[in-house]
Amino acid sequence: MQSNPNTPIMSGIIQLLPDHVANQIAAGEVVQRPASVVKELLENAVDAKATDIKLIVKDAGKTLVQVIDNGLGMNEDDALLCFERHATSKIRQAEDLFALHTKGFRGEALASIAAIAQVELKTKQDQQELGIHLVIEGSKLTTHEVAVLPKGSSFSVKNLFYNIPARRNFLKSDLVEFKHIIEEFQRVALAHPSIHFTLMHNGSELFNLPATNLRQRIVGLFMGKTNEKLVPVQEETDLVLIQGFVSKPEFAKKTRGEQFFFVNDRFIKSGYLHHAVLAAYEGLLSEGNQPSYFLYLQVPPNTIDINIHPTKTEIKFDDEQALYAILRSTIKHSLGQFNVSPVLDFDRDANLDTPYHFKDKSAATPTIQVDGNFNPFEAHTARDTRSASYTKSKPDTSHWESLYVGLQQESQAGFAAAGHHFENEEITARLFEEPNQETPASKPYQLQRKYIVSPIKSGIVIVDQQRAHQRILYEQLLVSITVQQAQSQQLLFPLTLSFSVQEMQLLAELQAALQAIGFVFEELQQDQLVLSGLPPQLSQSEVAGVLEALLHDLAEGIPGASFSTNDTIAKSMARSLAVKSGAYLSEKEQDHLVNSLFACKDAAVSPFQKPTFITISITDIDKKFTL
Repeated sequence: MQSNPNTPIMSGIIQLLPDHVANQIAAGEVVQRPASVVKELLENAVDAKATDIKLIVKDAGKTLVQVIDNGLGMNEDDALLCFERHATSKIRQAEDLFALHTKGFRGEALASIAAIAQVELKTKQDQQELGIHLVIEGSKLTTHEVAVLPKGSSFSVKNLFYNIPARRNFLKSDLVEFKHIIEEFQRVALAHPSIHFTLMHNGSELFNLPATNLRQRIVGLFMGKTNEKLVPVQEETDLVLIQGFVSKPEFAKKTRGEQFFFVNDRFIKSGYLHHAVLAAYEGLLSEGNQPSYFLYLQVPPNTIDINIHPTKTEIKFDDEQALYAILRSTIKHSLGQFNVSPVLDFDRDANLDTPYHFKDKSAATPTIQVDGNFNPFEAHTARDTRSASYTKSKPDTSHWESLYVGLQQESQAGFAAAGHHFENEEITARLFEEPNQETPASKPYQLQRKYIVSPIKSGIVIVDQQRAHQRILYEQLLVSITVQQAQSQQLLFPLTLSFSVQEMQLLAELQAALQAIGFVFEELQQDQLVLSGLPPQLSQSEVAGVLEALLHDLAEGIPGASFSTNDTIAKSMARSLAVKSGAYLSEKEQDHLVNSLFACKDAAVSPFQKPTFITISITDIDKKFTL
């Protein structure tokens, strides 16, 4: 079949993307937020065999993320080539994917970062006299020159997403973004305790971690009482080498914060291995509490596949079940070995143990006192007399009705003498009262300790007590933060709480808002918080859990929360302090809760946009009885 030369040729719909567009699309997978840039640059510095790495951040990474290292550096060709897609020094063939000993290997990170930011690279190798200075903006090379530089590399990523405003608008507040940066910094610093790490934010130094052992690196990152809560874990088998630390059960938290798995010095997330850790703590933790752990697993590289997730934080193991069993038994053994978990000893009877305060005392000789004047033969007369006195005749009960004759008249006379009126009219209870009459039936009552049922003119209203209380507290907290006239209950003794360095940074930024709610800060140290006053709704035993939940919500984000930090604080505190389903409420508390709910500005929904109550009309009830 021959084509007609006069027929117009149709252009194809499938076309190759330009490189800068392909890089921007790839950046959507690699670079989700400033913390993604931090992760890639830090891992590149580690792969460059650096012994000193500095991370400098401004405005939570939105303005600047800079990593300076003293690693191997790059020559001119490598410096230019590293910003090309699929350019990597770790992979030569597909089989290399199953023998990786380094971090990055895809060759897309720097190309993606350069497509959506202004990147400046200064690098020099040790044997070279001069280094290379490159500036790339939106994948375009704008500066290429030689420069006098120290050994190593310096990557500066400025104005992230400057050419994609829509992506930049999706970034969270500086508080949230910086929390993610610290998490990435922690993961790399924990994986390599032999490297000196430094973190600076907006000109202030937050971490200065010299090269040390694993335990000191953990303490340097989390401070507080971290050292005393760590229990060492060590086990070596043909399948895996396990080492690291787990926390004592009494230091467990409500949130999953300090939980780290490392496989071949690479941070991973594994719900399967996490379940193995929880299984080892079975019977030692309160419901809902989470232990901290820092566990390092070394396995043969050919037994894992790390190329199953874009961020490389998930790994597939060849024999997961065996790894699960080994990890659980290892942790259980460590907890028992250090007397953390209870030990059963069937050869010892605890009832025979000598109390501590009697351990060094000798047995006292008992003394006997004898009454020489006692004559047992003189007592029989008295006993007979006593016996006779307790012998009583059985009362006659044949005419028991006569006992109540005149009782009603005597009672009335007694009440009259005391100034009270005795109602002669007999009152009987009725199943149905007269309409418009105030009766106990019109009061609210609690259903299954979850709902409050209250009659109204058109039917009944059913209130979810937890959601309703969340709405009430949310609006109260917002008013307190805005007006800054909240009440506070003073503590007899100041309350001291321990937090990690990054958590203290967040609390320092939240101090003004928390003071407006009712917290009174007496002292704010690097890893400790001293409170002398609390909001009236908060008990002293709840403070640690509420603040931990608040820090977690700020980092992870609350559904429905705005970009306002105050809104996030109010939502988090309302969720933590609200009465829970299953809590008993008195009649007065039920009535107060219902009245307070309908006094709110938006009583229909909770702060998380869930309905707080429903109404059932008389018509709906009538329909249920219609045959």
